[in-house]
Amino acid sequence: MNTLDVTPYYKRLSYNLLSVSLILLLFYVGQDILVPLLFAILIASLLLPLNSFLERKGFRRIFAILLSLAVAITVIISIVYFLTNQIANFFDDLPTIQQRLDNLSFILQKWVRQTFHVTVNSQNKYINESFARMKANGTGMLGAVATVTEVISYVVLLPVYSFLLLYYRDMIKQFLVDCFKDQKESDVREILHESQSVSQSYIAGLMIEMVIVFALNATGFLILGIKYALFLALVSALLNLIPYIGMLIANIFCMLITLISGEFMLLSDVLWVGIILAVVQFIDNNFLIPLVVGAKVRINSLVTIIGVLVGGALCGAPGMFLSIPGLAVLKVIFDRVEGLKPFGMLLGDGSPGPKDRKIPNKII
Repeated sequence: MNTLDVTPYYKRLSYNLLSVSLILLLFYVGQDILVPLLFAILIASLLLPLNSFLERKGFRRIFAILLSLAVAITVIISIVYFLTNQIANFFDDLPTIQQRLDNLSFILQKWVRQTFHVTVNSQNKYINESFARMKANGTGMLGAVATVTEVISYVVLLPVYSFLLLYYRDMIKQFLVDCFKDQKESDVREILHESQSVSQSYIAGLMIEMVIVFALNATGFLILGIKYALFLALVSALLNLIPYIGMLIANIFCMLITLISGEFMLLSDVLWVGIILAVVQFIDNNFLIPLVVGAKVRINSLVTIIGVLVGGALCGAPGMFLSIPGLAVLKVIFDRVEGLKPFGMLLGDGSPGPKDRKIPNKII
Protein backbone atom coordinates (compact mmCIF):
# COMPACT_ATOMS: atom_id res chain seq x y z
CA MET A 1 0.00 0.00 0.00
CA ASN A 2 1.21 3.48 -0.85
CA THR A 3 2.25 5.37 2.27
CA LEU A 4 0.85 8.59 0.80
CA ASP A 5 -2.63 7.03 0.78
CA VAL A 6 -2.67 6.40 4.56
CA THR A 7 -0.75 9.45 5.81
CA PRO A 8 -3.15 12.29 6.71
CA TYR A 9 -2.80 15.36 4.53
CA TYR A 10 -2.14 17.71 7.44
CA LYS A 11 0.86 15.59 8.45
CA ARG A 12 2.30 15.61 4.95
CA LEU A 13 1.75 19.38 4.74
CA SER A 14 3.42 19.86 8.12
CA TYR A 15 6.41 17.79 7.03
CA ASN A 16 6.71 19.78 3.79
CA LEU A 17 6.49 23.14 5.57
CA LEU A 18 9.01 22.01 8.18
CA SER A 19 11.41 20.87 5.46
CA VAL A 20 11.07 24.17 3.59
CA SER A 21 11.66 26.14 6.83
CA LEU A 22 14.79 24.13 7.66
CA ILE A 23 16.15 24.58 4.12
CA LEU A 24 15.56 28.35 4.23
CA LEU A 25 17.21 28.53 7.66
CA LEU A 26 20.16 26.56 6.33
CA PHE A 27 20.58 28.99 3.43
CA TYR A 28 20.35 32.01 5.74
CA VAL A 29 22.89 30.68 8.24
CA GLY A 30 25.27 29.06 5.76
CA GLN A 31 25.03 31.46 2.83
CA ASP A 32 28.77 32.22 2.89
CA ILE A 33 29.43 28.57 2.08
CA LEU A 34 26.36 27.61 0.05
CA VAL A 35 26.08 30.60 -2.31
CA PRO A 36 29.58 30.23 -3.84
CA LEU A 37 28.96 26.48 -4.12
CA LEU A 38 25.66 27.05 -5.97
CA PHE A 39 27.31 29.53 -8.35
CA ALA A 40 30.03 26.95 -8.97
CA ILE A 41 27.38 24.34 -9.80
CA LEU A 42 25.90 26.71 -12.39
CA ILE A 43 29.34 27.44 -13.86
CA ALA A 44 30.19 23.73 -13.94
CA SER A 45 26.88 22.97 -15.69
CA LEU A 46 27.61 25.68 -18.25
CA LEU A 47 31.15 24.39 -18.90
CA LEU A 48 30.19 20.71 -19.01
CA PRO A 49 29.42 20.58 -22.78
CA LEU A 50 32.79 22.15 -23.62
CA ASN A 51 34.55 19.89 -21.14
CA SER A 52 32.84 16.78 -22.54
CA PHE A 53 33.72 17.85 -26.09
CA LEU A 54 37.41 18.22 -25.15
CA GLU A 55 37.41 14.82 -23.47
CA ARG A 56 35.92 13.22 -26.56
CA LYS A 57 38.74 14.80 -28.58
CA GLY A 58 41.30 12.96 -26.47
CA PHE A 59 42.12 15.43 -23.69
CA ARG A 60 42.54 13.97 -20.24
CA ARG A 61 39.82 15.12 -17.85
CA ILE A 62 42.06 17.32 -15.74
CA PHE A 63 43.43 19.19 -18.79
CA ALA A 64 39.96 19.49 -20.34
CA ILE A 65 38.65 21.06 -17.12
CA LEU A 66 41.58 23.47 -16.87
CA LEU A 67 41.12 24.56 -20.48
CA SER A 68 37.37 25.06 -19.95
CA LEU A 69 37.98 27.13 -16.84
CA ALA A 70 40.62 29.18 -18.68
CA VAL A 71 38.05 30.08 -21.35
CA ALA A 72 35.50 31.06 -18.68
CA ILE A 73 38.03 33.13 -16.72
CA THR A 74 39.13 34.92 -19.89
CA VAL A 75 35.54 35.91 -20.68
CA ILE A 76 34.94 37.11 -17.11
CA ILE A 77 38.18 39.13 -17.03
CA SER A 78 37.25 40.78 -20.34
CA ILE A 79 33.85 41.83 -18.96
CA VAL A 80 35.41 43.13 -15.72
CA TYR A 81 38.06 45.06 -17.67
CA PHE A 82 35.46 46.73 -19.86
CA LEU A 83 33.30 47.54 -16.84
CA THR A 84 36.30 48.95 -14.95
CA ASN A 85 37.18 51.29 -17.84
CA GLN A 86 33.61 52.57 -18.00
CA ILE A 87 33.49 53.10 -14.23
CA ALA A 88 36.83 54.96 -14.37
CA ASN A 89 35.43 57.35 -16.98
CA PHE A 90 32.38 57.89 -14.80
CA PHE A 91 34.43 58.61 -11.66
CA ASP A 92 36.55 61.17 -13.51
CA ASP A 93 33.50 63.44 -13.59
CA LEU A 94 32.32 62.51 -10.10
CA PRO A 95 33.00 65.95 -8.51
CA THR A 96 30.84 67.67 -11.14
CA ILE A 97 28.13 65.04 -10.72
CA GLN A 98 28.26 65.48 -6.94
CA GLN A 99 27.80 69.22 -7.29
CA ARG A 100 24.80 68.80 -9.60
CA LEU A 101 23.36 66.18 -7.28
CA ASP A 102 23.65 68.64 -4.40
CA ASN A 103 21.82 71.26 -6.47
CA LEU A 104 19.11 68.77 -7.33
CA SER A 105 18.85 67.78 -3.65
CA PHE A 106 18.47 71.43 -2.67
CA ILE A 107 15.67 71.91 -5.21
CA LEU A 108 13.94 68.75 -3.96
CA GLN A 109 14.23 69.82 -0.31
CA LYS A 110 12.81 73.24 -1.17
CA TRP A 111 9.85 71.59 -2.90
CA VAL A 112 9.24 69.32 0.13
CA ARG A 113 9.34 72.35 2.44
CA GLN A 114 6.82 74.27 0.35
CA THR A 115 4.53 71.29 -0.27
CA PHE A 116 4.58 69.40 3.05
CA HIS A 117 5.79 72.24 5.34
CA VAL A 118 8.78 70.25 6.58
CA THR A 119 11.80 72.42 7.29
CA VAL A 120 15.15 71.77 5.63
CA ASN A 121 16.77 71.19 9.04
CA SER A 122 14.21 68.49 9.85
CA GLN A 123 14.84 66.80 6.50
CA ASN A 124 18.62 66.88 7.05
CA LYS A 125 18.17 65.50 10.56
CA TYR A 126 16.07 62.59 9.25
CA ILE A 127 18.61 61.84 6.48
CA ASN A 128 21.53 61.89 8.95
CA GLU A 129 19.68 59.58 11.33
CA SER A 130 18.97 57.17 8.48
CA PHE A 131 22.66 57.06 7.52
CA ALA A 132 23.57 56.56 11.19
CA ARG A 133 21.23 53.56 11.40
CA MET A 134 22.75 52.12 8.20
CA LYS A 135 26.25 52.39 9.69
CA ALA A 136 25.03 50.81 12.93
CA ASN A 137 23.70 47.87 10.92
CA GLY A 138 27.14 47.19 9.48
CA THR A 139 26.98 49.03 6.16
CA GLY A 140 29.85 51.35 7.11
CA MET A 141 33.53 50.42 7.22
CA LEU A 142 32.86 46.92 8.53
CA GLY A 143 30.33 46.37 5.77
CA ALA A 144 32.88 47.49 3.17
CA VAL A 145 35.50 45.13 4.61
CA ALA A 146 32.98 42.29 4.59
CA THR A 147 32.13 43.03 0.97
CA VAL A 148 35.80 42.98 -0.07
CA THR A 149 36.31 39.72 1.82
CA GLU A 150 33.27 38.21 0.13
CA VAL A 151 34.54 39.20 -3.33
CA ILE A 152 37.95 37.68 -2.61
CA SER A 153 36.33 34.46 -1.38
CA TYR A 154 34.28 34.26 -4.60
CA VAL A 155 37.37 34.81 -6.74
CA VAL A 156 39.24 32.04 -4.92
CA LEU A 157 36.45 29.54 -4.28
CA LEU A 158 34.51 29.62 -7.57
CA PRO A 159 37.30 28.21 -9.77
CA VAL A 160 38.22 25.62 -7.13
CA TYR A 161 34.61 24.48 -6.62
CA SER A 162 33.95 24.40 -10.36
CA PHE A 163 37.07 22.34 -11.02
CA LEU A 164 36.23 19.79 -8.32
CA LEU A 165 32.58 19.51 -9.37
CA LEU A 166 33.60 18.78 -12.96
CA TYR A 167 36.32 16.37 -11.89
CA TYR A 168 34.11 14.36 -9.53
CA ARG A 169 30.86 14.68 -11.50
CA ASP A 170 30.52 10.94 -12.15
CA MET A 171 30.91 10.13 -8.47
CA ILE A 172 28.44 12.85 -7.45
CA LYS A 173 25.88 11.59 -10.00
CA GLN A 174 26.26 8.01 -8.81
CA PHE A 175 25.91 9.16 -5.19
CA LEU A 176 22.60 10.89 -5.97
CA VAL A 177 21.35 7.81 -7.83
CA ASP A 178 22.30 5.53 -4.92
CA CYS A 179 20.59 7.84 -2.42
CA PHE A 180 17.24 7.18 -4.09
CA LYS A 181 17.39 3.44 -4.66
CA ASP A 182 13.71 3.13 -3.75
CA GLN A 183 12.84 5.19 -6.84
CA LYS A 184 13.36 4.09 -10.42
CA GLU A 185 16.94 4.75 -11.44
CA SER A 186 15.75 6.07 -14.81
CA ASP A 187 13.57 8.67 -13.05
CA VAL A 188 16.48 9.88 -10.93
CA ARG A 189 18.73 10.13 -13.98
CA GLU A 190 16.03 12.02 -15.88
CA ILE A 191 15.73 14.50 -13.00
CA LEU A 192 19.51 15.02 -12.97
CA HIS A 193 19.62 15.39 -16.74
CA GLU A 194 16.77 17.88 -16.94
CA SER A 195 18.08 19.87 -13.94
CA GLN A 196 21.42 20.15 -15.70
CA SER A 197 19.70 21.11 -18.95
CA VAL A 198 17.63 23.79 -17.20
CA SER A 199 20.74 25.28 -15.57
CA GLN A 200 22.66 25.31 -18.85
CA SER A 201 19.78 26.85 -20.79
CA TYR A 202 19.20 29.51 -18.16
CA ILE A 203 22.80 30.65 -17.73
CA ALA A 204 23.72 30.50 -21.44
CA GLY A 205 20.48 32.27 -22.33
CA LEU A 206 21.13 34.99 -19.75
CA MET A 207 24.60 35.66 -21.16
CA ILE A 208 23.22 36.02 -24.70
CA GLU A 209 20.33 38.12 -23.41
CA MET A 210 22.72 40.41 -21.50
CA VAL A 211 24.81 41.06 -24.64
CA ILE A 212 21.71 41.85 -26.75
CA VAL A 213 20.20 44.13 -24.07
CA PHE A 214 23.52 45.97 -23.72
CA ALA A 215 23.74 46.45 -27.50
CA LEU A 216 20.16 47.76 -27.76
CA ASN A 217 20.52 50.14 -24.81
CA ALA A 218 23.92 51.38 -25.97
CA THR A 219 22.60 52.03 -29.48
CA GLY A 220 19.66 54.03 -28.17
CA PHE A 221 21.76 56.04 -25.71
CA LEU A 222 24.44 56.81 -28.32
CA ILE A 223 21.83 57.98 -30.83
CA LEU A 224 20.44 60.36 -28.17
CA GLY A 225 23.93 61.55 -27.30
CA ILE A 226 23.53 60.61 -23.63
CA LYS A 227 26.66 61.02 -21.55
CA TYR A 228 28.15 57.79 -20.17
CA ALA A 229 26.07 55.88 -22.73
CA LEU A 230 28.16 52.69 -22.63
CA PHE A 231 28.43 52.76 -18.84
CA LEU A 232 24.67 53.16 -18.34
CA ALA A 233 23.94 50.50 -20.96
CA LEU A 234 26.29 48.05 -19.25
CA VAL A 235 24.85 48.75 -15.78
CA SER A 236 21.29 48.26 -17.03
CA ALA A 237 22.27 45.00 -18.79
CA LEU A 238 23.92 43.64 -15.63
CA LEU A 239 21.01 44.64 -13.40
CA ASN A 240 18.65 43.02 -15.89
CA LEU A 241 20.07 39.68 -14.75
CA ILE A 242 17.97 40.11 -11.60
CA PRO A 243 14.37 39.55 -12.73
CA TYR A 244 11.88 42.43 -12.36
CA ILE A 245 13.63 44.22 -9.49
CA GLY A 246 16.93 44.67 -11.33
CA MET A 247 15.36 46.47 -14.28
CA LEU A 248 13.43 48.80 -11.94
CA ILE A 249 16.68 49.77 -10.20
CA ALA A 250 18.36 50.20 -13.60
CA ASN A 251 15.61 52.58 -14.78
CA ILE A 252 15.91 54.76 -11.67
CA PHE A 253 19.72 54.79 -11.79
CA CYS A 254 20.02 55.57 -15.52
CA MET A 255 17.37 58.30 -15.42
CA LEU A 256 18.96 59.90 -12.33
CA ILE A 257 22.48 59.88 -13.83
CA THR A 258 21.12 61.32 -17.08
CA LEU A 259 19.36 64.07 -15.16
CA ILE A 260 22.40 65.20 -13.17
CA SER A 261 25.07 64.62 -15.85
CA GLY A 262 23.49 66.66 -18.65
CA GLU A 263 24.60 70.21 -19.27
CA PHE A 264 21.19 71.71 -18.57
CA MET A 265 19.58 68.75 -16.74
CA LEU A 266 16.99 68.40 -19.48
CA LEU A 267 13.91 66.41 -18.52
CA SER A 268 13.43 65.45 -22.17
CA ASP A 269 16.66 63.38 -22.11
CA VAL A 270 15.51 61.66 -18.93
CA LEU A 271 12.17 60.88 -20.57
CA TRP A 272 13.83 59.44 -23.68
CA VAL A 273 16.14 57.28 -21.54
CA GLY A 274 13.08 55.91 -19.75
CA ILE A 275 11.37 55.22 -23.10
CA ILE A 276 14.43 53.40 -24.48
CA LEU A 277 14.70 51.25 -21.36
CA ALA A 278 10.97 50.48 -21.49
CA VAL A 279 11.11 49.51 -25.18
CA VAL A 280 14.17 47.30 -24.64
CA GLN A 281 12.47 45.70 -21.63
CA PHE A 282 9.37 44.99 -23.76
CA ILE A 283 11.52 43.37 -26.46
CA ASP A 284 13.41 41.42 -23.81
CA ASN A 285 10.32 40.06 -22.04
CA ASN A 286 8.35 39.18 -25.17
CA PHE A 287 11.03 38.05 -27.63
CA LEU A 288 14.51 37.59 -26.13
CA ILE A 289 13.63 35.56 -23.03
CA PRO A 290 11.35 33.08 -24.87
CA LEU A 291 13.88 32.79 -27.70
CA VAL A 292 17.25 32.55 -25.93
CA VAL A 293 16.28 31.21 -22.50
CA GLY A 294 13.71 28.86 -23.99
CA ALA A 295 10.72 27.09 -22.53
CA LYS A 296 12.70 25.04 -20.00
CA VAL A 297 12.46 27.68 -17.25
CA ARG A 298 8.67 27.65 -16.99
CA ILE A 299 8.01 29.54 -13.73
CA ASN A 300 5.01 31.86 -13.48
CA SER A 301 5.47 35.54 -12.73
CA LEU A 302 3.96 35.47 -9.22
CA VAL A 303 6.30 32.72 -8.03
CA THR A 304 9.21 34.44 -9.78
CA ILE A 305 8.68 37.72 -7.92
CA ILE A 306 8.19 35.98 -4.58
CA GLY A 307 11.24 33.80 -5.21
CA VAL A 308 13.41 36.81 -6.07
CA LEU A 309 12.30 38.63 -2.91
CA VAL A 310 12.88 35.57 -0.72
CA GLY A 311 16.29 34.98 -2.32
CA GLY A 312 17.22 38.62 -1.72
CA ALA A 313 16.09 38.47 1.91
CA LEU A 314 18.12 35.31 2.54
CA CYS A 315 21.32 35.91 0.54
CA GLY A 316 21.15 39.44 -0.93
CA ALA A 317 21.75 40.07 -4.64
CA PRO A 318 23.35 36.62 -5.24
CA GLY A 319 20.20 35.05 -3.81
CA MET A 320 18.06 37.03 -6.25
CA PHE A 321 20.09 35.74 -9.17
CA LEU A 322 20.06 32.14 -7.94
CA SER A 323 16.34 32.11 -7.18
CA ILE A 324 15.18 31.49 -10.78
CA PRO A 325 17.38 28.48 -11.64
CA GLY A 326 16.69 27.18 -8.13
CA LEU A 327 12.94 27.36 -8.67
CA ALA A 328 13.29 25.77 -12.11
CA VAL A 329 15.21 22.81 -10.65
CA LEU A 330 12.64 22.49 -7.85
CA LYS A 331 9.89 22.34 -10.46
CA VAL A 332 11.71 19.53 -12.27
CA ILE A 333 11.85 17.57 -9.00
CA PHE A 334 8.26 18.36 -8.00
CA ASP A 335 6.91 17.25 -11.39
CA ARG A 336 8.41 13.77 -10.93
CA VAL A 337 7.78 13.12 -7.23
CA GLU A 338 4.28 11.79 -6.68
CA GLY A 339 3.49 13.65 -3.47
CA LEU A 340 4.92 16.96 -4.70
CA LYS A 341 3.23 17.26 -8.10
CA PRO A 342 0.70 19.89 -6.86
CA PHE A 343 3.63 22.14 -5.89
CA GLY A 344 5.13 21.69 -9.36
CA MET A 345 1.81 22.74 -10.87
CA LEU A 346 1.76 25.80 -8.59
CA LEU A 347 5.24 26.85 -9.74
CA GLY A 348 4.50 26.39 -13.44
CA ASP A 349 3.01 28.74 -15.98
CA GLY A 350 0.45 26.33 -17.41
CA SER A 351 2.83 24.82 -19.99
CA PRO A 352 2.73 21.04 -20.56
CA GLY A 353 4.37 19.05 -17.80
CA PRO A 354 7.14 16.49 -18.20
CA LYS A 355 4.69 13.69 -19.00
CA ASP A 356 3.48 15.66 -22.02
CA ARG A 357 6.97 16.29 -23.37
CA LYS A 358 9.29 13.88 -25.02
CA ILE A 359 12.24 13.14 -22.76
CA PRO A 360 15.53 12.66 -24.62
CA ASN A 361 16.84 9.12 -24.49
CA LYS A 362 20.42 10.20 -23.98
CA ILE A 363 21.27 10.99 -20.36
CA ILE A 364 24.47 12.97 -19.98
